[in-house]
Amino acid sequence: MKLREPMPELIGATEWINGQVSKEELIGETPTLIHFWSISCHLCKEAMPDVNQLRDKYKDNLNVIAIHMPRSEKDLAMEEIKKVAAEHEMTQPIFVDNELTLTNCFENQYIPAYYIFDKEGMLYHFQAGGGGMKMLEKRVYRSHEEIEKA
Repeated sequence: MKLREPMPELIGATEWINGQVSKEELIGETPTLIHFWSISCHLCKEAMPDVNQLRDKYKDNLNVIAIHMPRSEKDLAMEEIKKVAAEHEMTQPIFVDNELTLTNCFENQYIPAYYIFDKEGMLYHFQAGGGGMKMLEKRVYRSHEEIEKA
């Protein structure tokens, strides 16, 4: 995805964990952080406390959605996905993308990967990899500040 492109529709999930949301529910009031992760990704697990901290710190001013992107056959086990999500206190809605439907819509090739969409649903920031959580928080904070000005 390129900056300023609209958020794809959240369709094609194998299953939703922690509730299902639609693009329409996410657009209009607050920015949205969509993060791609996988149960076999060590960096994803290391970053999860930081993602959870952002989710909790901006809970009224940021939507957070997780996309589980399998990297191998082992990553397709639904019970294991649920177990790892619970172990890492992922309370946000989780789109399980076992057929890579949404992953392909995003043209995403990385995990972890983070997409911040502004309140109109346009891509505001993208970053990939385990580092850079301070930059991610700065972008979330900036998108939050813009809402307060509006």
